[in-house]
Amino acid sequence: MDMGRESRWEKDAMTVEIVFALVTAIALAVAVFAVALALALAFGISGPAKKGMLVGGALLAATAGMWRLVRALCRFDEQRRMGR
Repeated sequence: MDMGRESRWEKDAMTVEIVFALVTAIALAVAVFAVALALALAFGISGPAKKGMLVGGALLAATAGMWRLVRALCRFDEQRRMGR
């Protein structure tokens, strides 16, 4: 086998890690947005304030999701380069 190529096991591990990173990023984003929505509903916020809070919650959710995705993939790459 060519030493420059990745083994089937390494490719499978990468696929599993990518799916794990995507699923956890989506779960985190949903949780963050749910908190913003719950706060808007709990305090009875309406009108432009509610819209602003939900837009802010969506932005925070997207940021948290992307942060989780990048963090998980970078950690996997670090471990892969170290040979673990």
